[in-house]
Amino acid sequence: MIVVTGAAGFIGSCLVNKLNNKGFKNIVIVDEFTDYVKSKNLANKAFSKKVDREVFFEWLDEHHKKVNFVFHMGARTDTAEFDKAVFDELNLNYSKRLWESCVEYDLPLVYASSAATYGDGKLGYKDDHDLVEKLKPLNLYGKSKNDFDKWALRQKKKPYFWAGLKFFNVYGPNEYHKGRMASVVYHAYKQISETGKIKLFKSHNPDYEDGKQLRDFIYVKDVVNVCFFLMLQKKYHGLYNLGTGKARTFLDLAKAVFHSMGSEPQIEYIDIPADIRDKYQYFTEADITKLRSFGYKLPFYTLEQGISDYVQKYLAGKLYY
Repeated sequence: MIVVTGAAGFIGSCLVNKLNNKGFKNIVIVDEFTDYVKSKNLANKAFSKKVDREVFFEWLDEHHKKVNFVFHMGARTDTAEFDKAVFDELNLNYSKRLWESCVEYDLPLVYASSAATYGDGKLGYKDDHDLVEKLKPLNLYGKSKNDFDKWALRQKKKPYFWAGLKFFNVYGPNEYHKGRMASVVYHAYKQISETGKIKLFKSHNPDYEDGKQLRDFIYVKDVVNVCFFLMLQKKYHGLYNLGTGKARTFLDLAKAVFHSMGSEPQIEYIDIPADIRDKYQYFTEADITKLRSFGYKLPFYTLEQGISDYVQKYLAGKLYY
């Protein structure tokens, strides 16, 4: 039996699909199931039990002997949320309680961290445990993720296998419900469909031209492939960067979306919203040396390959993964 929290969300639902495709059907899905918008993400998925996040720990206390692995993908991911109490409850304290349960019941755990923990990137993007205490995230979401990473590393008692995945800019099917927090690929497709053009953020940093801001964009199918790999190997615990290891510009992304839609690029530049301007990352690039050195050999989708698959198969085809 495999537990997936956040199972109705973007990455969680894609992970359930990956597990199904590999023959795993005895899956306990955990989420806040009152959000009916996300219910499409669970259509045609095979699972054995649906448990609301509010009662999950009571369920785990009773059924832990049947559980073989825990994926903790559930979190509040809104980088424009300014209520610290929300992050303390959902991202920090809930994760602490799950960690402690996995220690008590001897369960392996993979959880979602974030590249937002790296802040402005001045300290680099290496998933070195010694760096974690020095990081200064730019928003409360990133801080909540880094606070948990710090807490986990300080614990004397740890799950016999654990991994915290620092997700970089993930895009792909099943993210339609995320609104403003959906990927730039998703918003670009919607804008082109409705207006024939894309709006990208101007640069407010003299070191970067408009559209030349750089991010490490990773396709969600690569993310769930790594999750599955870690579930099978259960050897090398710790924090892992999860990106492609190659930063690309937003201009590259925009051109790839236009190409996938068979349209000529039409790009307009707008100001970064004031509420996130001082928290904006101009460059991210995952150092994936650790992941590769521990045996992950699969190639990652290029930005063009991932966008083509996402746009043509899922967005244009109105399909879910």
